[in-house]
Amino acid sequence: MNAPLAPQARTVEIEDLERFDALVAGGAKNMHGWHFQSVDLRQRSGVLVELHASGAIFMGCTFKNGVEDLLRGRGALIFPALPHLPFNPYRGHLYSGVELFEGIATGEYESVPDAAIYHWSLQTRPALNSTLATAMHDHAITDALDDFLDQLPHPVVGVMGGHAAARGSEQYAQAAKLGWALTQSGFLVATGGGPGAMEGANLGAYLSTYDAETLERALLTLGEVPGFRPSVTKWARAAFKVVEAYPEGAPSLGIPTWFYGHEPPNIFASKIAKYFTNALREAILLERSRGGTVFLPGAAGTVQEVFQDACENYYAAEGAVAPMVLVGRKYWEVEVPVMPLLTTLAQGRPMEDFLFLVDSVEEACAVLAG
Repeated sequence: MNAPLAPQARTVEIEDLERFDALVAGGAKNMHGWHFQSVDLRQRSGVLVELHASGAIFMGCTFKNGVEDLLRGRGALIFPALPHLPFNPYRGHLYSGVELFEGIATGEYESVPDAAIYHWSLQTRPALNSTLATAMHDHAITDALDDFLDQLPHPVVGVMGGHAAARGSEQYAQAAKLGWALTQSGFLVATGGGPGAMEGANLGAYLSTYDAETLERALLTLGEVPGFRPSVTKWARAAFKVVEAYPEGAPSLGIPTWFYGHEPPNIFASKIAKYFTNALREAILLERSRGGTVFLPGAAGTVQEVFQDACENYYAAEGAVAPMVLVGRKYWEVEVPVMPLLTTLAQGRPMEDFLFLVDSVEEACAVLAG
């Protein structure tokens, strides 16, 4: 076997003191390739100055006086903590609904972190420092997302659908039943993380550890607050009421964006990878759904996702094509006639065998599970 043409880069991610201490205890002497994210290192000054610092990267870390300058002088790259931000651009983990909606039990949505971050993004996005902060944040979220997915044995299936499907509607219930069935079949459900069909799919995935009757009861509870207008607060509190009643839910993933900050994220996704950049968020959601993607009826955003996924499959090498399952023959053939175009594009290409049109969420689940 031939040797590689160049040395392979080694990156070690350090997001807490436990990881740092373990590396030092293991005999490490050189921090080259170590990436620290938001770690308070004030109690490790003595150890830090004994290690070789060239090639290390520190992002938003805290040091004792003098240590930062010493490390920089020895070749470390240090990104300082950025003040006056309602978020941590160097965070090393995904969000949760509890974190984004902190305070919703006693206060209004406008005062919770999710809303504060959205309002910040509207006011400061053109500035250079805010552009750098959002770019660093989205990079950190992607890194945390891949760390999360790397630890899971389950294939990821994306569920795409309209945000307008109200709680209590048949469309919302169908999305919930799809999420429930997919998770019970061994998939990790990933959605755009917003309201409507996205929330329905995350709800069904969450309640897949319970029976179908429990899901029906939850749908009735949520139906009392059909949408996030006029009150996001009431909408969110209804969701937390369901989680409190059924606390042992299954994991699922939501990938929303502050670009659509007027639409709140749903809290049924156990892990939330929320981005500032919508284009990046859409690409990552489709790219990570290697188990396939289910498209429920939706408007322009869903249609865009259909063709973005189709483009990836059209040019993909054989063996890298992921199934596309469109639910609703009348909708996708007549009302929004996407399917005839997809069929034409797929002729003679590997994606032809991975394109499916079905009439029910049960059929969609069977296609992917089979």
